[in-house]
Amino acid sequence: MYIRRALRSTSQGPRGSRSPRGSRDPQAPRLPVATRVAGLARTGRAGGVFLAAAALLVSACSSASTQRQSAPAANTVLAALPRSTPSALAPYYVQKLTWRDCGAPGFQCATLKAPLDYADPSAGDIRLAVARKKATGPGSRLGSLLVNPGGPGGSAIDYLQQFAGVGYPAEIRARYDMVAMDPRGVARSEPVECLDDRDMDTFTKTDMTPDDRAEINALVGEFRKFAEGCGAHDPRLLRHVSTMEAARDMDVLRAVLGDQRLNYVGASYGTLLGATYAGLFPGRVGRLVLDGAMDPSLSSRRLNLDQTAGFETAFQSFAEDCVRRSDCPLGGPGTTPAQAGDHLATFFRKLDAHPVPTGDPDGRRLVEALGTTGVIAAMYDQGAWPQLRAALTAAMKKNDGAGLLSLSDTYYERDTRGHYSNLMFANAAVNCLDLPPAFSGPAAVEEALPAFRKASPVFGEGLAWASLNCAYWPVKPTGEPHRIEARGAAPIVVVGTTRDPATPYRWAQSLASQLSSARLLTFVADGHTAYGRGSRCIDSAIDAYLLHGTPPTRGKRCS
Repeated sequence: MYIRRALRSTSQGPRGSRSPRGSRDPQAPRLPVATRVAGLARTGRAGGVFLAAAALLVSACSSASTQRQSAPAANTVLAALPRSTPSALAPYYVQKLTWRDCGAPGFQCATLKAPLDYADPSAGDIRLAVARKKATGPGSRLGSLLVNPGGPGGSAIDYLQQFAGVGYPAEIRARYDMVAMDPRGVARSEPVECLDDRDMDTFTKTDMTPDDRAEINALVGEFRKFAEGCGAHDPRLLRHVSTMEAARDMDVLRAVLGDQRLNYVGASYGTLLGATYAGLFPGRVGRLVLDGAMDPSLSSRRLNLDQTAGFETAFQSFAEDCVRRSDCPLGGPGTTPAQAGDHLATFFRKLDAHPVPTGDPDGRRLVEALGTTGVIAAMYDQGAWPQLRAALTAAMKKNDGAGLLSLSDTYYERDTRGHYSNLMFANAAVNCLDLPPAFSGPAAVEEALPAFRKASPVFGEGLAWASLNCAYWPVKPTGEPHRIEARGAAPIVVVGTTRDPATPYRWAQSLASQLSSARLLTFVADGHTAYGRGSRCIDSAIDAYLLHGTPPTRGKRCS
C-alpha cells in the first residue's frame, strides 16, 4: 500500500517528535521520524522530497484516447451544506484557541475541538492539533493560509514547521498567518494505530507478488492482521476519519481563526481535501491552490490502475536518463527503457528468491517488497534519481541492499530506532473509509492482473495485490465516487504536472473540468506536484494568486 501525499523536508527548523503509541495528548513531543536521505533532497525552494499514493495509484498523457479513458466514473455531485451553522455545532464555531509555544522557534500550537460525528455532535469530541506562525510583515495581513501536504496521513504540522513556515516565499509569510492542522486520525490529532513496530517490519516485507496459493494466503493474512489491529485500537475513531469530516473540521478552524473565507494550499491528497471543502462550502472559498490534483469521480480500482501506469511513466523517464550515464546498473547506451525495465524486473525476482544483506542492526535483509518500495519512493522526484542509481548499483552488483532499504524506510517513515510514524495507518483508515475497496478478494485481483501488468510491466503485479488492502477493513466505507462542482466559489487554481507518477495529469484535467471556477495551471515536467520545485513560471503564477487573488491565465503552461 502506498500513499497519495507530498512531503517536503528542509534543513531549516527542528524535526518534530512523536508521542508513544496510544498517547492521546495531541501536543505531546514527537520522536524524530526517519531521517531524509540527502540524495532525496531536491534543489530549489522545496529543499526536500515528495512522496505520494493510495492503496497505490498513475500516468499523465494528453492524448485524445487518454482523455476518453479518464471520463468521470460518477455523476453524483457533492452537495453544498446549508450556509447557516446548525445550532448543535455553534459551540465549536465560537470556541477560543489557547496558543502556546510548541518547541519550534516562531511557531505556536493549540488544540481545536470538533465533533467526532457531525451527524450526532452529542456523541463526543475529537481533539485536533493546530500550529501557526504569525505573519511577520511588512504589508497588510491577508488572513490565514492553511497548508496540507497530502497523504492521507501526512502531518500538516510537520510540513508547516519544516517547510511551509520557513520555505514559502517571504512575502507570503509576511502577509499570511501560516497555519496547519493535522487531520483527524493523523500524527498529533488522535492518531489511528494498527501494528507495533515489529509487526510493521513484517508487514512491509510481505511478498506483494505471490507465486502460489500459500503466498497469497500469507499476504491476505497480513492484510487481515493490519485491519484487525486498526479496528482493535479505537473502532469509534475509525468510523470518523473520512475526508468529508476532515473538510468540515477545516471550516470550524476557519471560523475560529476569524477568517471569512478559507485560504489554502493543498498538495496531492491535500487537493482532495481542499476540493471537498470547496464542494461543501463554496461560498467560503478564498484562495485555494490544489497542486497535484486528485479526481474524486473515480473508483478505487480506477485510481489504483491509473497510478500504476503513472509509476511506469516515471520509471520510463528515469530509465531513459539512466542508460545515458556511466553509472547506470540497468544498461548502457542503446538500452531501451523497456530493456531497462526487464533488467529491474529480473533483479526483483532475484530478491524474491535470495534477499540481499543490508547491514541493518535489526537484521533486516532487502526482500523484493522493500526493494520495490525503495525504487518507487525515488520516482516522486528526479532529484532522487542519482541516489537510486547508486542504491541499485550497490544492490545489483555489490550485494549491498542498504541504499534501497533506506529509501524504503524513508517512504514508510521508519526511523533509525525502528519506530514507524502512524502515516501508513492513517492512510489506510482514510482511504478505506472514503471509497469502496478496489477488490473484494484474491480472485478479483487475479482477474485484474493483466490490466495492471499492461499498465506497468515493472510494478503492475505488485500494485494490483497492494490494492487488496481495504477488502478486509473492519469499518464499512461511507463514501462513493462523486463529482465536485463548488458552484459559486471564487476562482480555484488546480495544478497538474504532465508526468506526475502519483497524481496523473489527467486527474488535474478532470478536477478542473468539474470545479465551476477552476483555472488549470500545467507544469510540463517529471515528478510529483509543481509548486516550489524550481519552476519560476509555476511559482510566480501561484504567488501572484495567493498575494493578489489573480488566477493564472486560462491554458497557462510552464516548463
